[in-house]
Amino acid sequence: MGQNIIFETQDGSHSLMSEQYQVSYHSKYGALQETKHVFIEAGLNEKSLHQKEIDILEIGFGTGLNAYVTFLETLERGLQISYTAVEAYPIAEELVQQLNYPQLMGDSVQDDVFQRFHAIPWEQPHTFSPQFQLVKEQKHFESLAYKAAFDLIYYDAFAPTAQPELWEEPILAKMYQALRPGGIWVSYCAKGAVKRALRAIGFEVQTLPGPPGKREMIRAIKS
Repeated sequence: MGQNIIFETQDGSHSLMSEQYQVSYHSKYGALQETKHVFIEAGLNEKSLHQKEIDILEIGFGTGLNAYVTFLETLERGLQISYTAVEAYPIAEELVQQLNYPQLMGDSVQDDVFQRFHAIPWEQPHTFSPQFQLVKEQKHFESLAYKAAFDLIYYDAFAPTAQPELWEEPILAKMYQALRPGGIWVSYCAKGAVKRALRAIGFEVQTLPGPPGKREMIRAIKS
């Protein structure tokens, strides 16, 4: 695997550039802004309108930012989250130590949680609070075979330009199968081909305003 290089996005939060795929892990306009806009506001906030116990699947654990911000949300909102994060290529520990998310979030009480997210063993559930349990699974997305196990999917794979196969019907159909009825799939991506693939599988597709630097994003509902 190629090296990953840390860089600072425009909102001051760190991201990584993958040398292998020549694509960044987050928007250059703001990693933290993107996470909050796409996954929290369009995903978690929407789902939590109707239920407080939510099973989340994240496709692309990456830096751990989405999981970390979701964890911090549970501390304030009384949500009960079971979080499954899938990642084929975990980032190096020395990079984890340099990422500035805990400092940026002003998280003094839980200042070790972000590091522990990366340090816990793979394939083993770990309870971080009465409201949040995390299990990380190190595997390729193509191997997933969940059936009606999740309420919300954070789809944060590398962009279609880097890994187009992850945005086509075979993988997206696995996401449909993984969701319970009424489940939400949410992503920063807004490509027309992805929308068409989601509709062909059976999703109700919604085009929403995107985070800074992107005009649109997608939210899809399993009806």
